[in-house]
Amino acid sequence: MFERVLIANRGEIALRVIRACRELGIPTVVVHSEADRDSLHVLFSDEAICIGPPAAQHSYLNIPRIIAAAEITGADAIHPGYGFLAENPEFAEICERSNITFIGPTAEQIRTMGDKVAARRTMAAAGVPVIPGSENAIADVRAAREAAEEIGFPVMIKAAAGGGGKGMRIARSASEFDRLFGMAKVEADAAFGNDALYIEKLLEDARHVEIQVIGDRHSRGVHLGERDCSIQRRHQKLIEEAPSPAVDSQLRARMGDAAVRGIEAISYVGAGTVEFLLARDGQFYFLEMNTRIQVEHPVTEEATGYDLVKEQIAVAAGEPLSIPDGVELRDHAIECRINAEDPDNDFRPSPGRIETFHPPGGPGVRVDTHVYDGYIVPPFYDSLIAKVIVRAGTRDWAIERARLALDMFVIEGVHTTIPFLKKVLDHPDFRSGDIDTHFLDRMRARRLEGAAAG
Repeated sequence: MFERVLIANRGEIALRVIRACRELGIPTVVVHSEADRDSLHVLFSDEAICIGPPAAQHSYLNIPRIIAAAEITGADAIHPGYGFLAENPEFAEICERSNITFIGPTAEQIRTMGDKVAARRTMAAAGVPVIPGSENAIADVRAAREAAEEIGFPVMIKAAAGGGGKGMRIARSASEFDRLFGMAKVEADAAFGNDALYIEKLLEDARHVEIQVIGDRHSRGVHLGERDCSIQRRHQKLIEEAPSPAVDSQLRARMGDAAVRGIEAISYVGAGTVEFLLARDGQFYFLEMNTRIQVEHPVTEEATGYDLVKEQIAVAAGEPLSIPDGVELRDHAIECRINAEDPDNDFRPSPGRIETFHPPGGPGVRVDTHVYDGYIVPPFYDSLIAKVIVRAGTRDWAIERARLALDMFVIEGVHTTIPFLKKVLDHPDFRSGDIDTHFLDRMRARRLEGAAAG
């Protein structure tokens, strides 16, 4: 096992990794920006090093300073968490050249799966169903429009190096395609430094269902079932659950086997997520792969009983997987992401001082957070401040437990998404499981119609 692990991240995921390392008996080092001097990950780590001013490009994205911090403190491994440098192949390569283990896949695996076009080809070659779309990235708008017409409208215009909804547009006809293609190109270049785009068929009324996978250095990969992540706004997930109300044991086995075939085709090492779109007819199609631990990993942990972060660290150290084949989802788990945002004002970020912070508790309730009374939510980073994860024997009981947990979660001083999340949990379509990736769009449209009628 490792002598010392440096955590190149912040917030609740940094604390989550610290806990896993403590259980494994591994000392930790954290890096932090000037804005995070008073963060809990700084307090609870064995050592902390300030690496720069608040802006992420000068701190959490500053590779030379992070590597220097690891060398100075004697860290022989770096855990990137999620976001920031977690899926940066250059960072993984620099770690390797510096004789520091990157707790994650290889640079080549990150690069292959991070390029959405290359990922599609890789998965298709492994026999994984992919959405109909262009074989390669297309730079010319005329060629892209011709490809879209051949695929059939509506289509998705997507950044080849993209993620998180950036560089993505829906084109429903040829007449609007050129304008949307240009917008996606500019946004992709600004977000990723790469304006390459490709075209995919838009699947209407589909669910976003992802399979949790993990592979070791002994050519073995397993899956731990699915998470339904269909409740999302602007391609950002808000509520996740496992198992999916639309997936039975046979479909779970088919999707899981496909995901494992995909990662074994590239000898994948580490935790990752193979994301699918699930159509109403039961057909599923590869969407993308995230080569890191996910924000919603606690859903799978609570539903299966396995610690994904400890397993992630162990396989990075060369140990074989301790997770067996055929893991069962023994409970129903739901995660609600709490963001410091104002739902009544188009989810505008709400940084500031938290005057009161009282998280919920009780059986089957887990809260992953880095926040406390008096904590100042900085304006420089993602607005996620807590995750409420509940588990229960049935989906209905899990929904009730999540609703009660949100009722008992007291946060004062900043706006949060808690009131909005409670509305989602109360919605009859959510309760019945009749959801897809456009659920929140329809919910918003009905609310606007009601306001106009009133």
